[in-house]
Amino acid sequence: MGKKKAKKKDLERRASEEATEKGDKLSRKEFESELYKLQVELCKVQDWVKATGEKIVVIFEGRDAAGKGGVIKRITERVSPRVFRVVALPAPNDREKTQIYMQRYIAHLPAGGEITIFDRSWYNRAGVEHVMGFCSQDEYEAFMRLIPRFEKELIDSGIHLVKYFFDVSQEEQHQRFMARIEDPIKHWKLSPMDVESWRRWWDYTEAYNKMMLATDTEYAPWNVVRADDKRRARLNCISHLLGQIPYKAVPFEAPSMPKPKKKPAGVPDKPMFQHIVPEKY
Repeated sequence: MGKKKAKKKDLERRASEEATEKGDKLSRKEFESELYKLQVELCKVQDWVKATGEKIVVIFEGRDAAGKGGVIKRITERVSPRVFRVVALPAPNDREKTQIYMQRYIAHLPAGGEITIFDRSWYNRAGVEHVMGFCSQDEYEAFMRLIPRFEKELIDSGIHLVKYFFDVSQEEQHQRFMARIEDPIKHWKLSPMDVESWRRWWDYTEAYNKMMLATDTEYAPWNVVRADDKRRARLNCISHLLGQIPYKAVPFEAPSMPKPKKKPAGVPDKPMFQHIVPEKY
């Protein structure tokens, strides 16, 4: 990376930090208002992707409890799941363990007119697998050598690749884990692996540092989202994502509503429903 680009990145980082430190937390009303505007733009991206046959891959990595799932939910809640496809793979099964490492991820790459969002991705090998000893040192080193070339091939094939890393402070991660422990509706979010990631904070710090050094390339850079403030992180991420996609608004041709057909003789006013859900509320 050239000195000018490095200086520009440093200035952008400082500006972002200062803005977050100065600003109070957004109210829900302010957040929802800004989110709606961004979601309108995401719908335009959807129309553009369908019309042009473009292919987009968005990778979400980061610390545990950093808010990846929250931003993915906001990105996808107003668009079609047939266009915005979320891939969150479980641990590999016995068959997948015998495949080449990238095989199960390649199967989920988008066809024309699709956007694939990876909620965790092939970078599991650089993070949890490396830290927890789920892969060998040779497998880890081979992965780190391969991935920059693999991502270059994706981009050269016409895929728009955008990578995000959600970062939170150690204190904030602890607060979020405690909230998951105490709130019954958040228990499903907490796993033994999450708790272990808290204990191994510095091991993960070292692993992520190596990952950045090896895979933060000019053609596929890591975009780091400072995520201690969930609402600002969501808006910042979606706004940035929109800026990475060269979409244009596709004219919407509104259909005219036809007149309803007349009711035929013998047709009841309503279907003969037999089992009605009790209206308790």
